[in-house]
Amino acid sequence: MRVLICDDEPLARDRMRRMLEKIPATLCVGEAENGQELLEMVPRVHPELILLDIRMPGMDGLQAASRLSDGDNPPAIIFCTAYDEHAIEAFKVNAVDYLLKPVRQEDLEGALSKASRINKAQMSAVRKELGEEHDPDSSEREYISARSRRGIELIPVADVRYFLADQKYVTVRHSQGETLLDETLKDLETEFGERFFRIHRNALVALDYVEGMEHKGSQYQLRIQGIAERLTVSRRHASAVKKLLQRL
Repeated sequence: MRVLICDDEPLARDRMRRMLEKIPATLCVGEAENGQELLEMVPRVHPELILLDIRMPGMDGLQAASRLSDGDNPPAIIFCTAYDEHAIEAFKVNAVDYLLKPVRQEDLEGALSKASRINKAQMSAVRKELGEEHDPDSSEREYISARSRRGIELIPVADVRYFLADQKYVTVRHSQGETLLDETLKDLETEFGERFFRIHRNALVALDYVEGMEHKGSQYQLRIQGIAERLTVSRRHASAVKKLLQRL
């Protein structure tokens, strides 16, 4: 992957370049100090991905990303910044990821992996969630935004296995692991009730990933695709869950 670094701080560019050197199949094709220099370099070095700071003198990162997004086949963008308040604006210009400084090696590797998988359909879904493309026939989000140690993370709803409530937080389990959400289980059930069903007062499960239900002693448990642990079905919900699974 051809990567261009844009940051007004030389030490930050040096650190990012050293991190890239540790990642196989990546090549740093250049460095820019601000948005204007970035726009001038892109046609010369043809990057597939830009690691972009936001606050820079002259043209900032958001302005440069907006200009790039207007072109044909723009490069993917990962924002690397010390400030978290620009996340929504960043995703409006099709950012693949939003990493908070100091960027960790494993987080950069994860963002590069995501960039290699992202496609236009996913970006369209992100814009729809942010209100730029409104589908009158659907009020559901396709992505859930969550704040993590890496910054702002977007989780595809189609990748969610289940939501599990614990006190005031909800854990969302997906293919990449677990992430905490600052949302209520009730609100999630209201929004995604066609795709998830309640098996316990603290759990919502994705219909698409249920493999079956087992009777273990006095409890019923669900088998979830790709997950070793079993989820307990409460006695209150057991009958409704069995009927639902029989119709699938």
